[in-house]
Amino acid sequence: MPLLPAAGEQLDLRLVPAALGAWVVAWQGRLLPGGLLLVLGALLAAAALVLLGTGRGGRVLVAAAVCGCTAASAITTGLHTGGLRDGPLAAAAAREAAVTVEAVVTADPRRAMTAAPGGRDLVVVRLRVERLDTAGRSYRLRAPVVVLSSSAEWLPLLPSQRVRVDGRLRPAERGDDVAAVLSGRGDPVVLSGPSRVHRAAGHLRTGLRRAVDPLPARERGLLPGLVVGDTSRLDAEVQEDFRTVGLTHLTAVSGSNVAIVTGAVLLLARALGVRLVLRGVLALVALAGFVVLARPDPSVLRASVMGVVGLLALMTGTRRAAMPALATAVIVLVLVSPPLAAAPGFALSVLATTGLLVLAPPWREGLRRWMPGWLADAIAVPAAAQAMCGPIVVAISAQLGLLAVPANLLAIPAVAPATIAGVGAALLAPVWLPAAQAVAWVGYLPTAWLVLVSRVGSAVPGAAVPWPDGGAGALLLAALTALVVPALSRRRLRRLLVAAALGICLATGGLAIARPAWPPPGWFLVMCDVGQGDAVVLNAGRGSAVVVDVGPDPDAVDGCLDRIGVSRLPLVLLTHDHADHVDGLSGVARGRRIGLVQVGPLDEPEPAVLLAERTGVPLGRPALGERRRVGDLSWEVIAPGRAFRGTSSDPNNSSLVLRLTVGPTTVLLTGDVEPEAQRDLLRRRSDLRADVLKVPHHGSRHQEDDFLEAVGASVVLTSVGAGNTYGHPAPQTLDRLTSRGARSFRTDLHGDVALAHRHGRLVVVARG
Repeated sequence: MPLLPAAGEQLDLRLVPAALGAWVVAWQGRLLPGGLLLVLGALLAAAALVLLGTGRGGRVLVAAAVCGCTAASAITTGLHTGGLRDGPLAAAAAREAAVTVEAVVTADPRRAMTAAPGGRDLVVVRLRVERLDTAGRSYRLRAPVVVLSSSAEWLPLLPSQRVRVDGRLRPAERGDDVAAVLSGRGDPVVLSGPSRVHRAAGHLRTGLRRAVDPLPARERGLLPGLVVGDTSRLDAEVQEDFRTVGLTHLTAVSGSNVAIVTGAVLLLARALGVRLVLRGVLALVALAGFVVLARPDPSVLRASVMGVVGLLALMTGTRRAAMPALATAVIVLVLVSPPLAAAPGFALSVLATTGLLVLAPPWREGLRRWMPGWLADAIAVPAAAQAMCGPIVVAISAQLGLLAVPANLLAIPAVAPATIAGVGAALLAPVWLPAAQAVAWVGYLPTAWLVLVSRVGSAVPGAAVPWPDGGAGALLLAALTALVVPALSRRRLRRLLVAAALGICLATGGLAIARPAWPPPGWFLVMCDVGQGDAVVLNAGRGSAVVVDVGPDPDAVDGCLDRIGVSRLPLVLLTHDHADHVDGLSGVARGRRIGLVQVGPLDEPEPAVLLAERTGVPLGRPALGERRRVGDLSWEVIAPGRAFRGTSSDPNNSSLVLRLTVGPTTVLLTGDVEPEAQRDLLRRRSDLRADVLKVPHHGSRHQEDDFLEAVGASVVLTSVGAGNTYGHPAPQTLDRLTSRGARSFRTDLHGDVALAHRHGRLVVVARG
């Protein structure tokens, strides 16, 4: 049986234009008025009927299919978006009304923020609202919402459970696949239990987690992700390493999971001599069981469809049947669920399957001239998938993974054994836990191999390089792929590409030599010039950094991080919820991977909540006295001792204050603390001594002199905007500090300011 379809077989592409038309209309239609989409759908349907009436030639039928499928997509998308934007729920959200809703849980609740001791969690839940009570009136409806709640009582709930919850609505963003965002108050009231299917899925997933409990921490968190996409216990470092080397797709339910499970059943049935028809029945039963295990939600159903298409290609060895099946699957999926068209996972599934059918067979044939067939198959499959999925990946991550193909090649032998062992452990756990744990240990070896591949790969310099994000980056990589892939089949063009690559390397090296070094060698802190606001970058090594506050302007902080060469952020700290410290968060996240965002003790900054909902980045609150270490950095949270109430500025006084140590140097980062908080630090006898002080509140005149005296800094840094209307920094504040012998540096005069160590001594380098 061939692993890949035959390379020489002609592709049947007649349904592809119709699938693309339906997909694009559903993708972009979510941004258009519902009425306009309905009118567009009617016009396209009429065009399809006219084409069918004019003739029956092949091209006419293709054009009619394009118009008909696009019309159906426009109509279903129009009805869907119209249902989200109109009606009582949208009206209540527009006025930010207080409501009570009865709704059905549609996805597993997830923790978006882990609280510090005594703090609150932030839980995100998706619901389908079926009853809305507001302003003394009740409405029956079916509309999706997302709930943000501080109640941990959501976490044990399963999809299909019915609940009642109080809260306040606010409008969703344009293009979101929900009708509103609900800020929940109090605990949910459970009205009914889950369905049998979801109860069974919950038991199986819980059983899998119990089965892997004896495994080491990294493998214990990874194996459920490989099997059913459960990353609730996935180690943060493993997750970061997987992102760097392009293995993140392994921890999401995809068509490959489906193909592995059903393919294993088919191979076993054939080895046992089971008849062909019965093999198909067994495969369908296995598919249904896997859908139950992984949760029958839209993403899993999409993966199941794509897995069946890929399996069809592998088992039949033909592309002619598989391409129409893929196109049909795309059409059906976007008609049934228009939001799928905008989901990156959907695009990645379709493109990976396309790569398997279109690129992998000829590449396999070319490679077989130089290596055994099994090795050619192993290289062709991940290379084709990476080539097709690359534009989507860079649009999301703004980086190009140079090790994705070799990492996936090394991962291939481990994925199937780990997945099959994990499924076996999940099935055994409810009836015989010791046997399930034994099977989980079988899955440990391939899982440990994946951890090793990701760890070693992420440590390679240049494993991932920065790339433009969004549509521009995707189009650029798609254009380069379209140029490079055909060129690889011609010897002269291959030589030209190699020469061009060498020229680019030489030019880049020359520019690097000619350009003054920034940041300076040995740097450990950069205070960014972000205008009237704060943004401090702490060097965590290998292109990664910890950021404390992000300024008011996304472009300004993004530019600062670009100049430093930061691509990974294990931690972002937001000292308090003021715009000049938090509004630049989207710029920090632009093309960079964030591991954790920590916030102060008062309300969660809205940019952080939105980032957590959009990307899944966890939020947390550091506790007083918490100590952390990243690379050569170590710090302690020394304030606030409490959340301030009734002061001149509660958010400012409740700022996080960090005492940072790097080698021989100590730095005090103070947020915007004012005299009340400064006196509190003195009363608690906090160790305030530091070589470097980030002057509180941009050098405001409101300072406690004993506080500045206790710090005794020899270098003071003030982050402040030129020509600001607040009078920052106050001359008397800087005079107090410099009169004690401190050197003063300000972003309005010096631009970005870096601290570095040279020969064991502290030096300050200004970029401006």
